[in-house]
Amino acid sequence: MKRNYFGTDGVRGAYGGPVINEAFAERLGRAAARWMGGRGVVLIGRDTRASGVPLEAALARGLHAGGADPVSLGVVPTPAVARAVREENAALGVVITASHNPAGDNGIKFFGPGGVKLTDQDEVAIEARLSDEILAGVECGARAGNGAVDGYIAACQGLLAPNALVGWRIVLDTANGATCRTSPAVLRGLGAEVVGIGDAPSGTNINAGVGSEHPELLALRVRETGARIGVAHDGDGDRCVLCDERGEVLDGDEILTILAMHALEAGTLVKRTLVVTMQSNLGVDAAIGAVGGRVLRTAVGDRYVMERMREEGAMLGGESSGHIICREVSPTGDGLVAALRVIAVMLATGKPLSELRTVLKKFPQRTSAIKVKVKTPIETLPRVTDAIRALEAELSGRGRVMVRYSGTEPKLRLLVEGPTEDVVREGIQRIEQAVRAEMGL
Repeated sequence: MKRNYFGTDGVRGAYGGPVINEAFAERLGRAAARWMGGRGVVLIGRDTRASGVPLEAALARGLHAGGADPVSLGVVPTPAVARAVREENAALGVVITASHNPAGDNGIKFFGPGGVKLTDQDEVAIEARLSDEILAGVECGARAGNGAVDGYIAACQGLLAPNALVGWRIVLDTANGATCRTSPAVLRGLGAEVVGIGDAPSGTNINAGVGSEHPELLALRVRETGARIGVAHDGDGDRCVLCDERGEVLDGDEILTILAMHALEAGTLVKRTLVVTMQSNLGVDAAIGAVGGRVLRTAVGDRYVMERMREEGAMLGGESSGHIICREVSPTGDGLVAALRVIAVMLATGKPLSELRTVLKKFPQRTSAIKVKVKTPIETLPRVTDAIRALEAELSGRGRVMVRYSGTEPKLRLLVEGPTEDVVREGIQRIEQAVRAEMGL
C-alpha cells in the first residue's frame, strides 16, 4: 500500500519545500474534509514553530472549502489534541508539528474519531482526494476553540493524589515546544518544585540542543540540583525520556519495562501483555517473560502499536524512542502521562528511579542513522543486503539486525543487537561501511 506523502507519523519535511508549504497544506485540508464527508468539526493544534501559523491558516482554508468546520486550539501538545477529539466527539483532529525534528521542518498529522491516529488505508484514501485546484480569493480561517488545554492539564493532574509531589524537585525539559505551558502547570499543581529547561520558545528554537533527543543538559541539571527525577519531552509532547537521580538517562524500553513489571506484580497489566515495536531491546522480552507476561511486537510507529493494542485488548505499549501509550488514559503516546505513571510507581514502592530501572537488563545494542539523498530500496543494494545476511547468520539465536528507512526523515536507520559490545560495534560498522560504499556517501 503505497503512500506518496504520508510517512510513519503524518506528512513531514522542510518548511517551504515541495510538500510542507501553504499550497499543499490547503490541498491536504480540502482532501481530508472530502474524505470525512464534507462535514463535522476538525480540531487543529500546533507546536511552537513559527511556520505553524501560516500552515494552520492554509489548512483551515482547505478544510473549510471541503465543508468541514475547523477549530483552532492554538499551541497545544499532540496528546491534548487527541484527548480533545475524543472528549468533544470531533470528526477529526490535526496537529501541525514535526515532533522531534529541527525548527526548519514541519508536518501535519491526523487523528480520527476517538482521538486515534489514522490507518495506512485512511491516509491512502485522503491522498486519493488531493486536487490541484486553487482556492483563489478564499480567506476563511478556523474559529477559536477553548478548554482543550485546561481540560488536559486537569486530567493529567488527576492521575496522582493532590499534593502528591510536595517535597519533590523535578527537572523538566520542554524542548521549547508545545508542552511549555502544560507540563510545568501539572507538576507544580501537584506540589513539585520544577527546574525548567527549554521553556522559552522563540518560534525557531524548538528541539535546539534540548528535549528528548538531547538529554545531556537534563542529566547535568539533575545532578547539579539534586532533583529526584528529570523529564524531557520532544517538541510536540508525545514522547518522553527520563533521568534518574544519579543523572542517568532512561529510554522508552526502560520506562515500559518499569510500568509493565509493576503492573504485573500488582495483577493489573491487562492481558498480561505489553506491546512494543521491532526496535525495542530483546531484554524487554526476557524481563517480562520471566514473570509470566508476554511481549508482542509491531512495525516501527506508535500508531501500529496502538492498532495492535486495540486488537489484543492490551492497555500498555510504546516505543524505545519514548512514545508511551497508557491506553486507559490517552488514545495516543503522551510524554507527560508516561512520566506521571513512573512517578506513581516511585511513590507506591518508595524506590528511587535508579533502583526501579534495574528490572531491565539490556542486550548490548547499537544504533546508527545515515543521512541519504535517495531512499533506494534496500533489496536493490547487493553489498548492503550481503552484509546484513552475513551478520544475521553470525548472530542467529543470540542477536538481531534491523535496517530500515526513517518514515519521517531522509535517513537510513541501523540497529544491531548481540551478545557483547565488541560484536555489536564491529557488526554495525560493517553495515555502515557497506551502505556508504554502495550509496556513495
